Amino acid sequence: MPLIGRMRTASGAPAPVCCAGGLGGVAWEMLAADRRALFPALQRREAGLPVAYFDGPGGTQVPKPVADVMSDYLLHHNANTHWAFPTSVETDTIVAGARAALADLLHAASSDEIVFGNNMTSLTFHLARALGRGWAAGDEVVVTELDHQANVAPWQAVARERGITIRTARFDPATGALDLEHLASLIGPRTKLVAVGAASNALGTITDVRAVAAHAHEAGALVFIDAVHYAPHASIDVQAIGADFLACSAYKFYGPHLGILYGRRDLLAALDVPKLDPAPNTPPDRIETGTQNHEGIAGARAAVEFLASLAPAGATDGTRRTRLVAAMDHLHDEGARLATQLWTGLARVAGVRLVGPTPDRPRTSTVSFAVAGRSSADVARHLVGHGIFASHGDFYASTAVARLGVGPTGLVRAGCACYTTSDEVDRFIAAVGSLAD
Repeated sequence: MPLIGRMRTASGAPAPVCCAGGLGGVAWEMLAADRRALFPALQRREAGLPVAYFDGPGGTQVPKPVADVMSDYLLHHNANTHWAFPTSVETDTIVAGARAALADLLHAASSDEIVFGNNMTSLTFHLARALGRGWAAGDEVVVTELDHQANVAPWQAVARERGITIRTARFDPATGALDLEHLASLIGPRTKLVAVGAASNALGTITDVRAVAAHAHEAGALVFIDAVHYAPHASIDVQAIGADFLACSAYKFYGPHLGILYGRRDLLAALDVPKLDPAPNTPPDRIETGTQNHEGIAGARAAVEFLASLAPAGATDGTRRTRLVAAMDHLHDEGARLATQLWTGLARVAGVRLVGPTPDRPRTSTVSFAVAGRSSADVARHLVGHGIFASHGDFYASTAVARLGVGPTGLVRAGCACYTTSDEVDRFIAAVGSLAD
């Protein structure tokens, strides 16, 4: 299974602590019994049909216990941090618990290596500016054609400001794979950082970022990994892959709109970040600007607990990290089955052009395609008439989509999430097929 740095040992993190009232009395290990029942969004109907949500790559639906934790925080614990009164102390505890949960999800060495922010894009711009303060004209950053612009534009901004040279690794439009040999050839003595995506949000391609990190470190460069699309689909071990920095987003794995940045503690401590005086000067607080989204942070922790609850029988008695790895392995297998079903079905539909890696190659459960003679928006609107929600366009992976030559309207993207069923996949295939009727 194409997992990033599958963990070999448990993290030994402390038991989770959320709001003072816990998780509303819900026993999380029981939630997997009927996970679809936890998602109120699945009760929505469109065109007389229950909505089938295939828009997960742009943001998953949220289970009710996650929303309940956020509501509980706002109604009963809402305060700013680092003061002596009870709700402030409770907020500090909630934030600390969330850092521990995200450290388990990513297998960080310490919860101090977890930084929260508005979104991955904002965090990456912030990090890029801080790193760029230590770079000089002629230094180099390697990016890729396969990446979301959030892992390209921040480094391009530094290039404009500091005279940095950007080198771009190509990908193969025929397979959807990043050309790792070409990427390695671009890394040299002036390379300061390699920015690479763990998985393509447009095509589902999974990249061997462990190998990329090894090439970067051999040259003395840092590596930044965009794991936003990868994180909902398989386990991550930042230590095993040698990530210096890694970013993901809670709203892609059943949580609220919140960005998460992992950084090695020594690197976070050394960043030349703009900050208020006398704001804390130790990680992770020194990286976070202003008052944080405390309810979102509480919800992100609850989303991690939800993921851990999906561990199959036999893995529910271990540490949270052990349960997370088992759950993500299980979700990856489920997603692979659904993606294969979707790919195979769409391949039989006249006029459909599938793009990206075939199901036998490392990929997530995201399948993208174009329909001859139809704009991607027209196809998406047609699907709405069949009770199906799917996204369309270039998804900010504009370079990759342009190189595919699918036309100016881009692709239709279908993502399978933990609540997707085989029947919904069949509905999707039939709805696309009905375009030819």
